[in-house]
Amino acid sequence: MEPNFWHDKWHQQLIGFHQPQVNQLLLTHWQQLDIPSQGQVFVPLCGKSLDMCYLAELGHNVLGCELNLSAVEQFYVENQLTVTSQTLAEHKLFNCEQIQIWQGDIFTLAAQTTQNISGFYDRAALIAWPESLRLGYVKQLATLIPKGCTGLLVTLDYPQETLQGPPFAVSPTWIEVHMSEYFEIRLLACHDVLEDNPRFVKKAVPWLNEAAYQLKRK
Repeated sequence: MEPNFWHDKWHQQLIGFHQPQVNQLLLTHWQQLDIPSQGQVFVPLCGKSLDMCYLAELGHNVLGCELNLSAVEQFYVENQLTVTSQTLAEHKLFNCEQIQIWQGDIFTLAAQTTQNISGFYDRAALIAWPESLRLGYVKQLATLIPKGCTGLLVTLDYPQETLQGPPFAVSPTWIEVHMSEYFEIRLLACHDVLEDNPRFVKKAVPWLNEAAYQLKRK
């Protein structure tokens, strides 16, 4: 899972992880987290997700981080947003009225960048990492999230041996074992969404659970 893996995916437009609509679990559960409407929300590995537009429509200022330059540029062009940009050390900062994206490696993103956030949203970041690298991401996320900050985590879980990720399977047990050191965890919902994912059906994956968790940084 070197950076070039993701750059190649975007270059070839092999972006099945990009959803053409706002995530249903975000629509259902976000507002019950009671994050201030004017608060800033951090979206790690944001890609060109329409979920950022939804969060902005709720009044939030969105702060994304995305590795691939093309993904960031596509987001602003496709949503017809006027944007400015500047290079700051290892990152390039894109900014429009409510949506700011740091383009570059999340592992070199400074903690002070997110020190004023009121919430966070992870739909495609945790599940982008194979298990061998996932804990490193969790530790960096914990570094970036201020204490007391609440967020929504969306995951997928399925028999990993039936399909090569990404997205990778993340079980409730893995989350409890590896994330409870940093976050208070509450399961909000879990549904089998296999019928809505033809790639998994084609590969004879027997079940596919999409889950939503409320996380609060300890």
